[in-house]
Amino acid sequence: MADPARAPQDAVAAAMEDAAALGGFFAMRTGGPGEGWHPVQESYARGFADLATAVADRYRTRDPRVGVSIAQLGHAARLWSPVLACALLHGIVLDLDALQRADTGSALRLPHPAGWYADRLPHREHALSTEVMGHLAALEAGLDVKIAPRLLDGNAASALAGSAGVLLAARPGLRTPLTRLVTRLLGTGRLVGTGSLTGPDLAFRRRSCCLYYRTPAGSKCGDCCFAD
Repeated sequence: MADPARAPQDAVAAAMEDAAALGGFFAMRTGGPGEGWHPVQESYARGFADLATAVADRYRTRDPRVGVSIAQLGHAARLWSPVLACALLHGIVLDLDALQRADTGSALRLPHPAGWYADRLPHREHALSTEVMGHLAALEAGLDVKIAPRLLDGNAASALAGSAGVLLAARPGLRTPLTRLVTRLLGTGRLVGTGSLTGPDLAFRRRSCCLYYRTPAGSKCGDCCFAD
């Protein structure tokens, strides 16, 4: 039986193309040859080890938790950015079930664009949270490095707020609906209690630390619980 909430593939592709035009982490690729890509679930099962190691090497740290935390934070931003943009700009909730990752990098793609019309779903915020947090939960389950779950949840919240801030800067007319959506997402599931918005431009203060300050050249991030 057809799902009445399903959006046609061309509508999802158009939404993703519009989001990608914002640049940076908003660019989630679609279609194209399968060579050079693998199901992101395979990366999760390996604990994101290649990206975590690359991050640790880049920041010259021997603490494996730092590499894992920063890699997970970056991945969360690559999930939240297009998800927020498609939801706010086109009313489409992306279906990330078939998500793939580049074999030699952190880029993501959907081989076949898929999603739902947000206004045909009973709970848009729950659907958005499920898509992103489901991936982050799978990543966490595959980790072989012991790291506090609430630190990872804080990273997810920080990535959400950061992605929203970039979207707001690019599309200031979205301020009211974007602020409302982010506030509701921060009150959903594992993001509850991770932090709070502190200003009209979606400034955020988290209640945990991503550990970046532990790198040799590191400092406290602007939303860190330890920041002045």
